[in-house]
This record gives sequence, C-alpha cells and structure tokens, in this order.
Amino acid sequence: METMITMGDMFTHLFVAMALGMVLGLERFVAGKTAGMRTYTLISLGSAVFVIISQIITAQTGGYTSDPLRIAAQVVAAAGFLGVAAIFHKDNQVSGVTTASGLWVASGIGMSAGFGLYQLALIVTILALFTFVVLWFIEKKIRTFSFVKEDKEKTLD
Repeated sequence: METMITMGDMFTHLFVAMALGMVLGLERFVAGKTAGMRTYTLISLGSAVFVIISQIITAQTGGYTSDPLRIAAQVVAAAGFLGVAAIFHKDNQVSGVTTASGLWVASGIGMSAGFGLYQLALIVTILALFTFVVLWFIEKKIRTFSFVKEDKEKTLD
C-alpha cells in the first residue's frame, strides 16, 4: 500500500501552488488583463487540490482501483475548457489567447506542486513570467521595424 500524504505535505503542496499561481496572476494584473491574481491563483490551487485528491485515493485503495494520472488528465482538460472561455472574437480581432495559454500553464504549475514537484513548478513559473514580460517587450520592439506589419485581424493578446 502506498504512503498516505501528510497534512504538512498537503499544506506545502497547496501553498506552493497558490504562491506560484499568484506570481503569474500578479504579472497579468499589472499588465491590465482580465484574468489576474485571483484567477491564476485559483486555477493553480485547484489543480493542486485535484492532484492531492488523486494521491489520497490511490493511497487508500492501494493503487488497485485508482490511477492518479486519470484525475490529472481531467484537470488538463478542464484548464483547456476555462482557457477557451477566455478567448474572444470581436470585429475581426481575436483576443485572450495569451490569457488562455497562461491559465493552462497555471494549471500545470498547480499540478506540479500538487505532486510535490516544486523545482518543476518554480522553473515553469519563471519561464512563464519570462514569456509574459520579456517576450512582450521583444514583440513590441520587433513591431517598430518597418518590415513587420501588425495584422489587426490576428491580434493574439
């Protein structure tokens, strides 16, 4: 039989998921996006909760009737569903794709923390922040070059 997750482990997993989700959400809030600190925090925290539930059920049943990756797979599907809700199409412009992608990544961060993979969660958080912040400045700089024309019909922010 597998070892039951301790209360201390649960708290640590959930705290890491919450803190890293909050970091991503803070950047999106500062950038003026609709999905901010609370949304990213809840996505990451919720993902961690479902991973912890799958670990507890697996430990209680000895792993015979439960596969923790099944619940994790459903978390990925649910995050995709929430991301789709963040994408808008209006006046031949698409917006919210970066937000949707960020929510999906926040779910992965929460799942990583839920499984106790803190280094992975931290690395992904840093890379996501790099993507949100540094690549935004690079894209802005590239748009100033005369050979790059911004296509108003394909705005992906």
